[in-house]
Amino acid sequence: MKVGFVNIFGKPNAGKSTLLNALLGEKLAITSSKVQTTRHRIKGILTTDAYQVIFSDTPGIIEPQYRLHEKMMDAVKEALEDADLALLLYDLTDNNAEAANELFTGLRFKVPAIVVCNKNDLVPKEKAQEVARFFEAQPYCKQALTISALSGVPVKDLMRKITAFLPEGEPFFAEDEMTDLPTRFFVGEMIREKIYEMYEEEIPYHTTVLVQEFKEKTTLVKIQADIIVQRDTQKGIILGEGGKRIKNLGMAARVEIEKFLGQKVFLELFVKVKPKWRDSDLHLKEYGYH
Repeated sequence: MKVGFVNIFGKPNAGKSTLLNALLGEKLAITSSKVQTTRHRIKGILTTDAYQVIFSDTPGIIEPQYRLHEKMMDAVKEALEDADLALLLYDLTDNNAEAANELFTGLRFKVPAIVVCNKNDLVPKEKAQEVARFFEAQPYCKQALTISALSGVPVKDLMRKITAFLPEGEPFFAEDEMTDLPTRFFVGEMIREKIYEMYEEEIPYHTTVLVQEFKEKTTLVKIQADIIVQRDTQKGIILGEGGKRIKNLGMAARVEIEKFLGQKVFLELFVKVKPKWRDSDLHLKEYGYH
């Protein structure tokens, strides 16, 4: 069978997580209209009789401004090193293919690359085709195609193109495995996704989530998680007047977690202030940013 690591790279908000979810047919990576939603490298495993493809969703490529950003870019570098195929995602609404080309060239990967021009439903067909031809002319690009990761991905066709570049071998994971990350990681991500949805611009970027307790009981799963912020004022915003906002956050997160686990959930959320956690190696390690 065809087996390999296919890693997805691109600028923030290009649609990498949406594409990963579409290829897997499951929501594994959280998504948001806000940039820099993905902070970790998230592997999703797709296995059939013909292939096993280990996809990696990676953080959007940025110039680091603090240690958290540096950890995120470390995840990108790691994914560059073990890829068998690179999927380079370009947002067609970005209107700057030249800049994306410089970015992709600067990655200096040593494996074949497919450029996926995303959001073709938001631009004229002629423009999408012109951009695809531009990327196909680049030395690193083996093929360029246009899709809409949100409106619908032609998964069979795309997988045929992807597996053509992969080697034959034995599978790395069992047939029923979808990821190598623990369940509690995804629980924390779902809570963080709701923070991105429900709070203003500043708050999500100053916040992370640490799942402290995950206990499977007979009738439900008990989860306790800490929401980490940098300042007392941010804690007040998360809580809301009389705790109303954190209550709404917990209700929304619980619905998503129950869908994911297929079980009833009892969810407790607490807010803790850790000044400058984004620049602390000690805190970042504690919160899972290795």
